[in-house]
Amino acid sequence: MESIFRIAKSMAAIGITVAALALGGLYTYQSSIIYPSSMNGARAHVSTPDEYGMEYEAVKLTTPDGETLECFSLKQDITNNYTNKTILILSPNAGNIGYALPIVQLLYARFRYNVFIYSYRGYGNSTGTPSEKGLKIDADCVMEYLKSDKQYSSSKIVLYGRSLGGAVAIYIAEKYGDLVSGIILENTFLSIPKTVPHVFPLLKYFTLFVNQIWDSESLVPRINENIPVMLMSARQDEIVPPSHMDEIYKKLPSEIKIKWKYEQSTHNDTVVQDEYWERVEEFVNEKVN
Repeated sequence: MESIFRIAKSMAAIGITVAALALGGLYTYQSSIIYPSSMNGARAHVSTPDEYGMEYEAVKLTTPDGETLECFSLKQDITNNYTNKTILILSPNAGNIGYALPIVQLLYARFRYNVFIYSYRGYGNSTGTPSEKGLKIDADCVMEYLKSDKQYSSSKIVLYGRSLGGAVAIYIAEKYGDLVSGIILENTFLSIPKTVPHVFPLLKYFTLFVNQIWDSESLVPRINENIPVMLMSARQDEIVPPSHMDEIYKKLPSEIKIKWKYEQSTHNDTVVQDEYWERVEEFVNEKVN
């Protein structure tokens, strides 16, 4: 009996050790899970706008902490039916800015908006390693650049953030409300810890160990009420609970706020849903003034 007790005690100790190591690994390596910047060869090649027949300026921005951000700047001819609108695209998690070029082409060539898009640190050809702190520094750097550019600073800037990009958009909108004229959010979250149980149910008791927070829930109520916002929500979202978008809508103080629900859409296919782009164009043309 004593030997059995000793074995049981040893097994319990081993179990506790393994659990501690697993949680330690979760804490240490979670950034590579949250920011899968190398997935599917996304750091090997980045397509450029000229491959889609668009003229552009390749911009390299240096952040205050020494990282280099790859950016594409596409400006309209201000003498030819100029809309005076700029879309700042804030990318979703995986991939690189080359993946977004069909969207850039639509916004730039069809809708005739200026477009600025950049790779977060550690994504595409941008240097560094992604983190919440780092991505916020990147956003600050980009906004300072847009503020210093004659054409961008004199246009109406609309933030267009999908998923992780929505969290970046919310950060920018709360901090730079005087520079932002509109916001489009698609399938973004209240915070990463509140998303974990939806994606990884077995980890729902360990969200305390998540060190990448993105607490959009606290920032949303502080967004300037004069900034119009449109939300695009996939109701079959397998990554971000649709209730997060509902809660963001409730918390927004904006005098003009619109929410569209796509009942059969999942996290990554919302952009191809019926009327999605017609609604984007209508929002930017009619609500962003």
